[in-house]
Amino acid sequence: MSAAARTAPFVYLASASPRRAELLRQIGVDFDVTPADIDESVLPGEAPDACVERLAREKARVAHAVIDAPTAPVLAADTTVVLDGQMLGKPADAAAAASMLRRLSGRSHDVFTAVAVLGGEREAAALSRSRVTFRALEPAEIEAYWRTGEPVGKAGSYAIQGLGAVFVQELHGSYSGVMGLPLFETGRLLAGFGYRLPI
Repeated sequence: MSAAARTAPFVYLASASPRRAELLRQIGVDFDVTPADIDESVLPGEAPDACVERLAREKARVAHAVIDAPTAPVLAADTTVVLDGQMLGKPADAAAAASMLRRLSGRSHDVFTAVAVLGGEREAAALSRSRVTFRALEPAEIEAYWRTGEPVGKAGSYAIQGLGAVFVQELHGSYSGVMGLPLFETGRLLAGFGYRLPI
């Protein structure tokens, strides 16, 4: 369906993440997916909050450049897990995932998720920071978790909305933010661009 046939404003999600799509549907947002392929490398000396905001903005800009509705809001997000000041990205293989999960075991870490919205000549972003504490993990659990396939493509090698939930002892902050799209910040940003949620 063309953008003109939609009820304006219509949102474009600059992400192929099924989790982000699920969260947008949860709050009643009408959207199409327009993935943005960018280099997600961390810049030298870049802080986690600055990194996720930069990447979210870049994703929104890339998607905005290809849609046929320049004034429609484009929403993008980026998430990272941070332990001891180091960003833990997506695992390259089983060994990388096991290493991350061993480091997270029995400790607290931060999850930063930035959301960016771009529409017309306007652009805005917001940041969510949550504190997650893992219980101690057994080596056999880590190995079994990798075999489920869930850690693949996940920052920090776990998914709080999936089997990884059993590792989470405490959460202070935004559950949806840890999933990859903080709904409080998302709702406020979309409202600022004229998008009316059902409630």
